[in-house]
Amino acid sequence: MWTVRREKYLPEENLVYETIFTLANGYLSLRGTEEFSSRAMRGTYVAGIFDKHHAQVTELVNLPDPLRFAIYVDNEPLSLDYSNLKKYERTLDMENGLLNSLYEFEVNEKTILVESQRFVSRANLHRFGVRYKITPKFNGKIVVESSIDANTYNGYLEPINKVQHYEIIDSKDLGPGIGVLVKTHDKGHNIAIATYISGKYEDGENALKFRKFRKIGDNPQESYTIFVKENQSIIIEKFGSIYTSLDVEIENLVERTVCELESFVKDTFDEELSAHTEIVQKTWDDMDIVIEGDETAQLGIRFNLFHLYQCAPDNPKVSIGARGLHGEGYKGHVFWDTEIFMFPFFLYTLPEYAKNLLLYRYNTLPGARRNAQMNGFKGAQFPWESADDGLEVTPKWGEDYLGNPVRIWTGDEEFHINSDIAVALVHYHTVTKDDEFMIDYGVEMLLETGKFWESRIEYNEKEDRYEIRRVIGPDEFHEHVDNNVYTNYLAKWNLLKAVEYYNWIREKSPVKFEKLKTLLGLTDEEVDSWIEKAEKIYIPRKPGEKLIEQFEGYFKLEDIEITEWDENGLPKWPKGLDLTKLGETQLIKQPDVVMLMLVLPEEFTFEEMKVNYEYYEKRTMHKSSLSPSMYSIMGLKVGDTHNAYRYFLKTVLVDLEDNQGNTNNGFHAASAGGAWQSVVYGFAGMELEKDGSLKFNPWLPEHWKSLSFKIHYAGKPIKVSITKEKITFESETELEIEVKGRKYKIACGKTEVQLI
Repeated sequence: MWTVRREKYLPEENLVYETIFTLANGYLSLRGTEEFSSRAMRGTYVAGIFDKHHAQVTELVNLPDPLRFAIYVDNEPLSLDYSNLKKYERTLDMENGLLNSLYEFEVNEKTILVESQRFVSRANLHRFGVRYKITPKFNGKIVVESSIDANTYNGYLEPINKVQHYEIIDSKDLGPGIGVLVKTHDKGHNIAIATYISGKYEDGENALKFRKFRKIGDNPQESYTIFVKENQSIIIEKFGSIYTSLDVEIENLVERTVCELESFVKDTFDEELSAHTEIVQKTWDDMDIVIEGDETAQLGIRFNLFHLYQCAPDNPKVSIGARGLHGEGYKGHVFWDTEIFMFPFFLYTLPEYAKNLLLYRYNTLPGARRNAQMNGFKGAQFPWESADDGLEVTPKWGEDYLGNPVRIWTGDEEFHINSDIAVALVHYHTVTKDDEFMIDYGVEMLLETGKFWESRIEYNEKEDRYEIRRVIGPDEFHEHVDNNVYTNYLAKWNLLKAVEYYNWIREKSPVKFEKLKTLLGLTDEEVDSWIEKAEKIYIPRKPGEKLIEQFEGYFKLEDIEITEWDENGLPKWPKGLDLTKLGETQLIKQPDVVMLMLVLPEEFTFEEMKVNYEYYEKRTMHKSSLSPSMYSIMGLKVGDTHNAYRYFLKTVLVDLEDNQGNTNNGFHAASAGGAWQSVVYGFAGMELEKDGSLKFNPWLPEHWKSLSFKIHYAGKPIKVSITKEKITFESETELEIEVKGRKYKIACGKTEVQLI
């Protein structure tokens, strides 16, 4: 189960499949557009290239499209939309990171077969390529045309908000080959793109004749005539390269891009393709999950992991947006999605990428400090929506569920992002034991988030407690609430961890400790005071009661029952509900209290988890793709296995079935991270204990024969294989692991633990 197939061409499905068939390498992303269709949202994105210009906020820039390619028969272009299409098949090969296409067209009673293979290289991040095999069923000639489309823009799905973020500086004839140089309006980023095509008959002889270069507007094009014979194939190879001024100095940008293209041609298409597939296959060794007995789940989980890996940045100055690099959803911005939902996948499978995601936060720390300063707080206030510099870029206005203009308050009130990042930092150190990272970067971020919370909490003299008023928790239906339990609990946790690591670095690196005290203006007395303040942060729950109130006053809101579900198994709005007054009801967008218990499971008992799951699950509308995976995990923790499996399927199929109805605008990256968590934290029952040790409490669906995956812990890989009878660990080091409440010594090599 390594392939996703599209076997019927329906133009209304193009945009969804463009997202599904996107190819990326963490630096460059090319949406899976059809070269032979005009029904497309063409997208070329480079991680870190943001601009504002006339847009409401800074957003990821849609750059010129280098994939444009046309074939003419009797001067008529092959078209999926207008030609007679006799055969069609498109396949995403996830094992090798390739997009394969097959088309058979009929034009003027002439039949021509076109097969293609596309890749975005993992071996050399600035390279991409497409190979076409053209087999005519006639004698005569055809014309092939390669071009770069510099008319792309952001806002295809929001016509009123269309913006072209770049101006064209130059269009070049590279003779042969073509190139463009563009510059973004506000940020001044320069981007150079160059392509080259070669064409050969099956005997290896050149097939391209009568080259013509021209500019159509500012779009460079080169075309060739090819004389064809019936059933004799021609191979066209399109080589591409791209660089930006974030990669090289502007004065060397064009030269570097052209040199990269020439090196690519010299290396050969096959050599680059082989190097790319070798890296992808090797990476699967670390990240694959094998589910025996459930083809739907197997395909779904691999699809999610494949696209998460495609987003993984080699550059510590960029991160992963909520919709990956696959589209313009959420403007390409980075949310808590990265640290809470995606980060665990990278932490346990590809830890170097996890480190880069944290370094992105460190590299945007100056912007976070500026946010705090502008809002009257101390330390660092990481933005709810982040782009390239750490400044808050959440739009101020959007639309509600009825399409009415509505003020967006998340950037002003969703403060829990600071603690979410702190959780990722602590978990990274706990799992990897990377002291160097914490000394150089991590502790500084923890202390700055601690300073923020110390300045954000408000003292209630009457109650002798600290409160956090006017916030938004993970459930965004309720705004301007006081003492949201997720926010308050994690603020308390964040402060205590900041103190813990303040003392840790004092022992580990006295020199760095003194530097941080000077840099951050801290004193021992000030940091020690955080302990008392943290302990006095108000958590809205009554002594002895297991059910936790989501925020102060939540239980007094109107309690509305969910009674209907749509064809995707997701809740329908209750009849008669006023969607402009969701905040007056107990309906929630996504897990909030339940989310807290999943982020810090070691803090809560089984009984507390069960009571809160049963209460809040009945009131959750799942109006976020983040939601089903978390209820899947918690369902497995508390024994609601039937619903847990159902929620798991909603998670792994969110894009393959488009069950949120917006896959056209990008990949649901956080849901993909949630899918990995559903398997590893849910079905495998893995949990990180307070002392940093691991425990497992697995449960497999009846039709699952086995489950296996690999994790990295303390710098060493551990393979975990689970059946209903036993769990097997293959480890390169000795460690202690708890299984179903009992401690076991895991030796080097293979250790089996019986489950029944």
